[in-house]
Amino acid sequence: MKSNRSSLLSRIVIALVTAGLTACATTAPLPETTEDGLQKISVKGIDVAYSRPGASLAPYKRIMLDPADVAFSKDWDPQKTGSRMRLSEKEREEIRSGLARLFDKTFKEELEKGGYPVVDQAAPDVLRVTAGLIDVYINAPDVMTPGRSTTYVVNAGRMTLVAEFRDAETGAILARVADQREARDDMFLQMSSSVENSAEARAMIANWARILRSRLDAVRMQPAAMQPAT
Repeated sequence: MKSNRSSLLSRIVIALVTAGLTACATTAPLPETTEDGLQKISVKGIDVAYSRPGASLAPYKRIMLDPADVAFSKDWDPQKTGSRMRLSEKEREEIRSGLARLFDKTFKEELEKGGYPVVDQAAPDVLRVTAGLIDVYINAPDVMTPGRSTTYVVNAGRMTLVAEFRDAETGAILARVADQREARDDMFLQMSSSVENSAEARAMIANWARILRSRLDAVRMQPAAMQPAT
């Protein structure tokens, strides 16, 4: 299952890089149309979004949510909080899988809170969401080391959402998005722990889910809500 999720995440990332986007940080203008025919649109709260011309979210009342995958930033080589010891591969995997579970749980909760059931079977009214987190950088990862000292950071880190939206029955792509977020920066030092890190990650994930929910809500009143930006 992990390899399948990784290949899906890689496919989305490759498509975004092909469109001129690398972790939402590029100085070159993004193309108006991708190689697979998606057109750039404007979505409030999202850095980059593309949709299929004429696509609408109006038919979709339920969500099929693929298990999320997580990829750390290539620059992330963390030490254990309060020490100079590097994290082991096992500890890195525990953080990665924990963040993936947090994404799935939080996204599902936010969608269902808005009246969009998360299902596991395709149907005409089911939108399939394949999403993942890339460029994940945690400033002070906490692996609950006994006797560790306290570490203070300005914010918990950053991560980038990449996602594709498809018709669950046909597999036809409707949209592709990417958005980079940093954890809340209050401009003062705050204690770092697994609790604080999880809370910051949950807040960012919940916000992304609410943006999708708002788009679904919008097309109930305005079916053309996903038309390409002019």
